[in-house]
Amino acid sequence: MDAWRTAIINADSTSIRVHGYDVTELMRHAGFVETVFLLHRGRLPGPGERRLLDAILVGVADHGPGAPSSAAARIAASGNRQSVSAAIAAGVLAIGDEHGGAAETCMRLIADRLADAKTTGETVEKAARRAVEQATLEHLRLPGLGHRAHSIDPRVSVLFDLAQDAGVSGEGIRFVRALAAAAAELIKPLPINIDGALAGVLHDLSFPPSAGRFIFIIGRVAGLTAEVAEEYSREKPMRVRIPVTYDGAAPRALPNKD
Repeated sequence: MDAWRTAIINADSTSIRVHGYDVTELMRHAGFVETVFLLHRGRLPGPGERRLLDAILVGVADHGPGAPSSAAARIAASGNRQSVSAAIAAGVLAIGDEHGGAAETCMRLIADRLADAKTTGETVEKAARRAVEQATLEHLRLPGLGHRAHSIDPRVSVLFDLAQDAGVSGEGIRFVRALAAAAAELIKPLPINIDGALAGVLHDLSFPPSAGRFIFIIGRVAGLTAEVAEEYSREKPMRVRIPVTYDGAAPRALPNKD
């Protein structure tokens, strides 16, 4: 059997190195955010990059027990008091295309449309408008826009301001803003949400589209641990009972087989 290959971690009998950096030096002189950046990018971030990634992880850490991932973790914790890892895993498994995955979808849209724009010579704004036109024609939801709880997502302006301060505000953020402007003109006003902001910022930080989901999961796990801990400490086992209205067939008897 061939040996597995990795360019991330090298651990031997006396040391652990992350992309060449000794983990004990990272422990002394770096932080968790720098290490997350290093794990995914193979280099340490600059101060502005570190601050941006830190803000993203804070912004996605939790959104209340009603969010799908938190609700799933709470339900699992309510019925399983023996396995913290199972409850947290249930929350992670609830992260998908509609919850936590929109940033990745938006990043793929940004990457594809900007690549097309470079080929055709059109502007970022024109590329965003064409994306809205196609979504309208195909009755598709635009990733990164709209929010069920917020008319204005308060996290978006913070991320965009930090990106501006860090000097990394580029075509990704520009595209997301243009997407929102085109949607307001062609469909209706749809606020940029945390997924759209995260997508634009991570694109401008040169992360691949898959990082949109990975980074969300890293941040959200912190919130899931708190949700599970609160469920264990404040609530009784099996306390979750979801109201259900039955609308199926009326009571009936099996046919007589005699």
